Amino acid sequence: MHGLGADGHDFAPIVPMLGLPDVRFIFPHADVMPVTLNGGMVMRAWYDIISLERGPGREPEPGIRASATQIEALIAREVERGIPPERIVIAGFSQGAAMALHVGVRHAAPLAGIMVLSGYRLLADTILAERSSANLATPILFCHGTHDEVLPVSEGRAAHDFMVEHGDTTDVAWHEYPIGHSVNDAEIAVVAAWLGKRLA
Repeated sequence: MHGLGADGHDFAPIVPMLGLPDVRFIFPHADVMPVTLNGGMVMRAWYDIISLERGPGREPEPGIRASATQIEALIAREVERGIPPERIVIAGFSQGAAMALHVGVRHAAPLAGIMVLSGYRLLADTILAERSSANLATPILFCHGTHDEVLPVSEGRAAHDFMVEHGDTTDVAWHEYPIGHSVNDAEIAVVAAWLGKRLA
């Protein structure tokens, strides 16, 4: 899942770099909506963002829940096609990463993995109450740039540390890179290896 203002085509070019010819990649588009943080500019977004300041209400809950429902529908469609949930990885970058973590830990069936690239926790005070026991031990990959000017690396680390503390798995990986709010070749290599292991 793409980040704020991008679309589903954003990460499609990395697929050949991953070397996973027998894997289906799905790159959904978020809905188009006005984003308060950007002066009400209309763009693709998984949810509205009110401000950069951390605190309750920064990301209105209804938009998050609506996008989560859409993502769950995509997972259900793949299951109907014959792909078991334990062969499905949910992944995203930035806003998409936040949604991947939000949906992944709440999904009712075990997933193959959750990938969080430059992401953070949404609705943090509801995770423990809503987390599905099916995904307590699901592998999670966190990657983040140490010079991220959009989402500070501290937010990614906090999400990682929370998952380590409250999960039943030792398979929660953290990788950081001296980059901004982006990905680089080293990160793509880690993603390729991680996906290859989960979907071998």
